[in-house]
Amino acid sequence: MFTGLIGPMGQVSSREGVSEVKFTIASSWAPDTYVIGESIACDGACMTVVDWADGELGSEFSFIASAETLECTTLSNWKAGRSINLERALRFGDSLGGHLVSGHIDGLAQLTDRTEENGSLRLSFQVTDQHKGFIASKGSVALNGVSLTVNEVDGAQFGVNIVPHTLSKTNLGGLEVGAFVNFEADTLARYVARHIELGVI
Repeated sequence: MFTGLIGPMGQVSSREGVSEVKFTIASSWAPDTYVIGESIACDGACMTVVDWADGELGSEFSFIASAETLECTTLSNWKAGRSINLERALRFGDSLGGHLVSGHIDGLAQLTDRTEENGSLRLSFQVTDQHKGFIASKGSVALNGVSLTVNEVDGAQFGVNIVPHTLSKTNLGGLEVGAFVNFEADTLARYVARHIELGVI
C-alpha cells in the first residue's frame, strides 16, 4: 500500500523488450536501500524491484512490466528521459498523509483542460463511463500516483487543484491537454460499486 505522497522524482534510464518490458529507473535514493522484491509505485503503478545498481544518472532500480500492465497504464509510452513520480511502500507506523493507494491502476484519465489560478493549477480530466461511478466530489483519486481531492464531478469529467508544492514535486505540472495519466479510484469506491452491481446494497 501507498499514500499518494510522492518521494523523489525518478527518470527512465532505459527500456528493453516488447511484450514484456524491463524498465530501469534512476532516482536519488541510496543504492544500498533497495530490496529485491520490494514494491515501488512508479507513476502510481505498483512495480516489483528485480535488481538495482549504480548508474550514470545516480542509483537505479529495474522492474518488469507485463503485457497487462502495458495495456492498462501509460507505461507503454514511456521512453528514456521521462520523469516519473516515485513512492516507496507504506510501512506500519508511517504517517498516512494522503489516502490509502493500492498501486493497482484502474485505467487512464485524459486531461481535457488546464487553468492557472492564483499560483495553483486547476486540471480537468475525463475517464471512461466504466470508471465514472468511482468518482465523487470531495472524494480521493490518485493520478500518476499523486493523492488528490476531487473538486467537482460532471458525468465522466472531474476537476482537481494542484498546489505549488505538488507542482514542484511531481510531473503533473508538465501535462498538456490531451495527455493521459494513470488513474486509480479510491479503494472504498471500488467495493461500493461492486456491491451495487451485485445488488448487495
